Amino acid sequence: MEKAYSIRRATPEDAPGILDCLRRAFEPYRESYTAAAFTDTVLTPEAFEKRQSEMRILVAADATNRIIGTIAYRASNGEGYIRGMAVWPEHQGRGVARALLGQAESDLRELDCRAVTLDTTRPLRRAMRFYERSGFRQTGEISSFFGMDLVAYQKEL
Repeated sequence: MEKAYSIRRATPEDAPGILDCLRRAFEPYRESYTAAAFTDTVLTPEAFEKRQSEMRILVAADATNRIIGTIAYRASNGEGYIRGMAVWPEHQGRGVARALLGQAESDLRELDCRAVTLDTTRPLRRAMRFYERSGFRQTGEISSFFGMDLVAYQKEL
């Protein structure tokens, strides 16, 4: 079966679709987040502009070019960092997250990264299992994210 989406680099015109994707993906967790953590996760248009200036952003787009998934990443000193990964709930479990993560990791390898890190919050148990199945391991570092625990993960590339 042919996949019903493609992965591509985001353009500035994708901003509304990316913000919608983040909101849809994280809405089920709103009550588990502090208000500030939720806002920082789903982004304001201004925060998105800042992220777009600092990171590469990929999207998964369906056949109608509707954004159903996204991931952001950057490389620094031989290490990649992933942030803002989200897939519409109705498209979860269909390989979209795996394809986004795989493309980001491939791009980071091309940027001479030897490892990649990411952080996630404890309410995102499904995401934690996904990252662990994808080869990420908890580093043991826990930091504060607007009053929530932020769990650090790393993977060698």
